[in-house]
Amino acid sequence: MSQEFDLVVLGGGTGGYVAAIRASQLGMKVAIVEKEKLGGTCLHRGCIPSKALLRSAEVYATLKESDKFGVIAGEVGYDFSKIQDRKQGIIEQLHKGIQYLMKKGSITIFEGFGRVMGPSIFSPQAGAVRIEKENGDQEMIVPRFLLLATGSRPRTLPGLVIDGSYVVTSDEALQWEQLPESVVIVGGGVIGIEWASMLNDFGVAVTVVEYADRILPLEDEEVSKEMARLLKKRKVNIVTSAKVLPESLEKGEGRVMIQAETAGGVQSFEAQKILVSVGRQANVENLGLEATEIKVERGAVVVNEHFQTAESHIYAIGDVIGGLQLAHVASHEGILAVEHMAGQNPHPMDYTKVPKCTYSRPEVANVGLTEKEAKEKGFEVKVGKFSFKPLGKAIIYGENDGFVKVVVDAKTNDLLGVHMIGPHVTDMISEAGLARVLDATPWEIGTTIHPHPTLSEAFMEAALAVEGKAIHN
Repeated sequence: MSQEFDLVVLGGGTGGYVAAIRASQLGMKVAIVEKEKLGGTCLHRGCIPSKALLRSAEVYATLKESDKFGVIAGEVGYDFSKIQDRKQGIIEQLHKGIQYLMKKGSITIFEGFGRVMGPSIFSPQAGAVRIEKENGDQEMIVPRFLLLATGSRPRTLPGLVIDGSYVVTSDEALQWEQLPESVVIVGGGVIGIEWASMLNDFGVAVTVVEYADRILPLEDEEVSKEMARLLKKRKVNIVTSAKVLPESLEKGEGRVMIQAETAGGVQSFEAQKILVSVGRQANVENLGLEATEIKVERGAVVVNEHFQTAESHIYAIGDVIGGLQLAHVASHEGILAVEHMAGQNPHPMDYTKVPKCTYSRPEVANVGLTEKEAKEKGFEVKVGKFSFKPLGKAIIYGENDGFVKVVVDAKTNDLLGVHMIGPHVTDMISEAGLARVLDATPWEIGTTIHPHPTLSEAFMEAALAVEGKAIHN
């Protein structure tokens, strides 16, 4: 006899386990099917381990310049094995926390690969899940609702084979026992720039090769330009408008070489490793979706505004539906999907209010439209901008590069977008996110009293700058 549940979540990553907790809060009997470990990519191969390494790199970079703070640190070095141990300890601590939350919510965990079944003797409608375990055993469970939260994996370029040694993705790089002397990073998006910043801080020679005409191509153009300037100042080699030629790959004897077409002709790039960072692709294969009415387009599951697939009792969230492939997006989508299942009629997701972050040095964060996007959508815009250069707290920190930029509808004074590059802006962007939710105006932000000295004063000053009222410009 197969077990029955109100909700079965396929995938125990951030989106999946958060959705399961919310469903449990709403009184549902819930199960998660996970083939690896709870926490998924974010906890084990993404957000958390990469930020742990970034923090160690930041501490090392700070210690190398400690004399400017009047602190004599002596000879500074690092033990990468201890850095990796710290990273793993953080992962294990958070993993135990998730396991505790599953027990607290009485959520059943099935270990194995879950496959969606079509209509069968187990269920008159598609959605029963067959769990295939490592030892070859199988088990069937039947949900009233099914949530697909199977996540994504690193994408690569056609013809550029990931061998795990010379050519790697972030998955393999996170497991390095020692750092290479040099790395070519293919892709200058968020993940590529985080790795470029981290590796550079650890003393690795880094070259970034980006297909677009600028790094961080989805950021406001001024932010991209500032990041490129600051990375080049740190001796990171950045090559844009470059099409990598996978067929040119040569490797052996501890070196790897690849070529790219650039405006100046074909260039060759050589290093000990190539790190491929060209985005992520949804995990839609081998799930049994062909036995259902669920549609897959451009490699992602198609859903409506409530995250329902063509099978109305089957929902999908997170990286598997494409869009913004961010952990906090998946979590929020999961909560909304579950609340819709429960008949609570939640407001649809507004992706223009999602904060997006790059945890490099300096950090980058944004919410809403870039200046260019706003103009393309027909808005007449006003812009306020404030540099961290004169800001007391930034000078005290010793990190006063960057700025905050505010984009405003000139007709209504509504806040359209906020773009930040500078120290700790990934922690500051939430205030801008709240301002977007509340449709705040620059006047409201600018007249909100911000404590001094703080980094957040830059947001206040940028808002005041929209009308030329910034105090410290």
